Amino acid sequence: MTVDSSTIYKLMILYMLNRLDCQLTNSQLSSFFIEKNYTSYFNIQQTLSELVESGFVEMVMMRNTSYYSITPDGYTTLTYFKNQIPKGALEDIISFLEAHKFALKNEVGTQTDYYKHINGDFIVHCVVNEGKSLLYEINLSVPSEEEAKRVCRNFKGYSEDIYSYLISNLLQ
Repeated sequence: MTVDSSTIYKLMILYMLNRLDCQLTNSQLSSFFIEKNYTSYFNIQQTLSELVESGFVEMVMMRNTSYYSITPDGYTTLTYFKNQIPKGALEDIISFLEAHKFALKNEVGTQTDYYKHINGDFIVHCVVNEGKSLLYEINLSVPSEEEAKRVCRNFKGYSEDIYSYLISNLLQ
């Protein structure tokens, strides 16, 4: 039985999301397919859209970034059809994820967003995940949108220090 390339790309995305055990961004998924010369950016966008529409992948938007994760239906589909992924493609995925695992997880493990509160301040929501588990989250109120944007930009670089500070002081 011959499987079309679109189906193989869908299975490859499901495999990547399952193997890494965390969300991946649109950019991270696209970069793999483009870097390895599998297909174009536009084909991957269409493939991701079809996976979301079919319920195999969940997409969450935060600050103009799409985060994708495999759903239970996607996992079931992957278990039935994983053997349709060419061996070379599996090796490419494993190699890519091993080489970029920590960078990929760090990039998606720390997330920030902000919104305007009814009192006029801005609430900055900061989240740090480890795999699929929440490590910690905080909400900060700041007086301006500029400050909210600055907190979002800087949080990723300080998230480990903040966690260490909180743990060491709260567990005294």
